[in-house]
Amino acid sequence: MKVILKEDVDGLGYLGDLLTVADGYARNYLIPRKKAILANPRNIKAFEHLKRVATHQLKKELQGLGELGKRIASVSMTFEVQTGKDDKLFGSVTSKDIGERLSQEGIEIDRRKISLAQPIKELGTYAVPVKLHREVVPEVSVTVVKKGGEEPVQDEIDLAEDSPQSESE
Repeated sequence: MKVILKEDVDGLGYLGDLLTVADGYARNYLIPRKKAILANPRNIKAFEHLKRVATHQLKKELQGLGELGKRIASVSMTFEVQTGKDDKLFGSVTSKDIGERLSQEGIEIDRRKISLAQPIKELGTYAVPVKLHREVVPEVSVTVVKKGGEEPVQDEIDLAEDSPQSESE
């Protein structure tokens, strides 16, 4: 079945593409979700006009997304997590966690746009891409560190030093 995409569909095509897809895929997924329309001569002609208008809007949208992309790229976040033996995480850092941290920074995006193939399950620094548009993909710096690593040891030493001083006074 031939369809015209009304929006970008991951793994399939982009807005305005004329594609041949399986009948069931078109009838059960693309058309009901308004991601595509049936490609007949009338729809093809109408969509050519819409595509020209959409191209103009896309240029404006890309400028706004470029600014948002710069803001996202400037964000670096640190997650303190509990670890077990061999520094393996209890749980993981997911796209939901990254999305929540971005919203705390004042950047509201859909968490499905965060391209994290697998949840982060090890300590380290990761560059996580955020797909705002096929042409705008900034990366967020995510650092995963051990909770209560070096800092609590320093606090215990400070407390030990405070105790003898308070007794002598």
